[in-house]
Amino acid sequence: MALPRTLLISSVVIFGLIGAVALIKKKSASHAAIEQIVQEVSLDNRSNDTASQAVSGPVRSQPDSASEFSDVDRIGQLFALDSSKLPIVETISYTSRVPWLKDRPAWIADYASHYATSRHFIARSLNRKPDYFSQKASPGDRFNVFKRDLNLTFHLLIDLSKCRMKFYYYDADSNERVLLKTYRVGVGRVDPKRSSGYLTPTGKFLLGNKIAVYRPGTMGFFQDRKVEMIRVFGTRWIPFEKEVEGCSESAKGFGIHGAPWIEDAAGQLVEDRNKVGHYESDGCIRLLSEDIEEIFSIIVTKPTTIELVKDFHDAKLPGVEKDSP
Repeated sequence: MALPRTLLISSVVIFGLIGAVALIKKKSASHAAIEQIVQEVSLDNRSNDTASQAVSGPVRSQPDSASEFSDVDRIGQLFALDSSKLPIVETISYTSRVPWLKDRPAWIADYASHYATSRHFIARSLNRKPDYFSQKASPGDRFNVFKRDLNLTFHLLIDLSKCRMKFYYYDADSNERVLLKTYRVGVGRVDPKRSSGYLTPTGKFLLGNKIAVYRPGTMGFFQDRKVEMIRVFGTRWIPFEKEVEGCSESAKGFGIHGAPWIEDAAGQLVEDRNKVGHYESDGCIRLLSEDIEEIFSIIVTKPTTIELVKDFHDAKLPGVEKDSP
């Protein structure tokens, strides 16, 4: 009886060891599979930032602050007619008789001039949607304009390594800035020979007033060739006017504009939206049509600075940021 009992105990021990070895191997295989998945995700993330790494070194695995890449959009508050509107605008009612114009009825263009607010801005407010051309108003129609008593400017901050732009307003009297919206942009091609690392310069520039609105059929000259301007600059163009601080190149020739338009398979002109979010321009900043038209309507009557940096952390923004007006 002693021998069979010994064999039984030995069998239990042996089968237990076999089970333990199998379990260890299974766990090892699971860990290896997880590590492989993590590596594949990391490689995939890195491949999306190849251009950024080539210019500005290793890309951070995550932003230093939660708000760095957050999609902020307060633009609607510029056009809101209720208490949610931003403090830099006021709501007025249209009337053809105004105290600041005595010899004739007032038109929308007169309101625009008096309040230093573009007609495009007033049109969007009147139409309650991004329609910048319908500028018909009837007595009693309500719309927003910028407050006349504010020392107001705008500031565009572009991170070249991320193809992102932040749009601020700055109230010099209160020394407060507010982030209005973040946008995806297209910038110049990578060029290690340039100090910026791109065909787009770095530095702070003042935007100019030789602005343009383009529609299909609008012709002009570009690089000594007569072209349909919408094919080059999209629907809007705002030039850099002069250098302000730390500029790697002259302002001449640079600007912010829409994505170019191309012919589709049917021969119709359409926006080439693939030209935004990449490093493909000759140095100018490209935005989608709805974005450049939106920005254009807001900034063209106010002093506006554009600051281009390799990383948002390099920015020298005006004033103190106010989170939520």
